[in-house]
Amino acid sequence: MSEDDRPKRSWSEIDRMRDGSARREERGPRGAAAQARARGATEQYLKKLDTTVFAKGKRGGAEGDALGKALLEARGGADFDDRCRAYLDAVGAPADLGMISALLDARDKAVRVRALQALAAQVDAGASPERGLRNQVRALADDFDDALAEAAEDVLAKLSS
Repeated sequence: MSEDDRPKRSWSEIDRMRDGSARREERGPRGAAAQARARGATEQYLKKLDTTVFAKGKRGGAEGDALGKALLEARGGADFDDRCRAYLDAVGAPADLGMISALLDARDKAVRVRALQALAAQVDAGASPERGLRNQVRALADDFDDALAEAAEDVLAKLSS
């Protein structure tokens, strides 16, 4: 039997025939600690994806987008609190840190408390607010209203841990 007469093997067959060799994509973390770290990192990455990439358009649809745009345009205006309440009633707690920051500028305590609760949820999901948002929360922690100050302190505690 000549070399040309025998059947050719595919690369997968050749790989299977090799003794003890594993391809790179089949290798995983070696120890239990490494597997736990890899699992934790994967979960954190997926949570972050859920809150950032897949959150847009998830709730509220076109109406939510329109209410959010109107809210941002009214920032600092007389009807800002009304637009904040309308947004929260229609869409619920935002996942976007920029929108949370805007809601923290409201004069209505209930709006600010809901925004702080939304921020706490985002921090739990792995979000890392920028310096300006952290400063807003620090200022609210010094507020005379106990409920608002406690909500802000809870967020600050989560940020420092």
